[in-house]
Amino acid sequence: MNIIKYRNWFFALSLAIIIPGLIALALWHLKPGIDFSGGTLWEVKTNTAPKNLQDFISKNGVEVSQVTKTSQGSILLRLKVTDDAKIKEIKDKVSSNIGPFEEVRLETVGPVISKELTQKAALAVGIALLGIVLYVTWAFRKLAKPASPIAFGVCTIIALIHDIIVVVGIFAILGHFFGVEVDSLFITALLTVLGFSVHDTIVVFDRIRENLRKHSDYSFEEVVNHSLLQTIGRSLNTSLTVVFVLLALLLFGGESIKTFVLALLIGIISGTYSSIFNAAPLLVVWSEFIKNKRRS
Repeated sequence: MNIIKYRNWFFALSLAIIIPGLIALALWHLKPGIDFSGGTLWEVKTNTAPKNLQDFISKNGVEVSQVTKTSQGSILLRLKVTDDAKIKEIKDKVSSNIGPFEEVRLETVGPVISKELTQKAALAVGIALLGIVLYVTWAFRKLAKPASPIAFGVCTIIALIHDIIVVVGIFAILGHFFGVEVDSLFITALLTVLGFSVHDTIVVFDRIRENLRKHSDYSFEEVVNHSLLQTIGRSLNTSLTVVFVLLALLLFGGESIKTFVLALLIGIISGTYSSIFNAAPLLVVWSEFIKNKRRS
């Protein structure tokens, strides 16, 4: 089986996935949760239908960005308000007009805090990407020719950016059509995906490094393809075990972690794909480019 032979098809599939996501991101952006936009998360237990509660609060001058029924039977509302007096007023009106309720939790994030969280989230992802590319370049500094440690680092970062774009692009689409919001847990999921994806990529790259020494009579393309065939079973088995757990959490877990679990699920599937079908084939493309450049 020659995976490298069909690398252009794999690159085309990746583009077919990330281009709609990039367009959605440019047109609609991500829909920020209260962690990033500021607001109040209010969870209550009441006999009132979620839609009726949402309509009542909206009529009283408070925008409700999202309302969901949790697996515990409570109603989770995301309110575009941070004023304590207004929140107390809404509570009193709900109690007197809708009926008694039990407050499960109330969390408020102000606009200053949300702006700081947004900046720190972007910084965290940027530092993680930079740290990964520097580490991979250093870890693979002693490579047999024609491999290049810089190529290993750059190809790793391209695969990681691919995974981030896939997750962010899909969430831009989900946010526009289904109102799915991103919060601080979404950033945690992105960082987890980066770690999982780079781990998978390093497993493949490490086998390439070993085979470059063992099979010096092979061409670089043959070494990369041979290494992929040796590691693909392990990569798929490892990812599938995680995917099954995440699917169980997505189906039966609490409402508050579904966005986090969905981001992880998409990212891990994308990370497994990019490690096998993008990162390693890109090494071959890099090698051929350098080779042709030297000839000319």
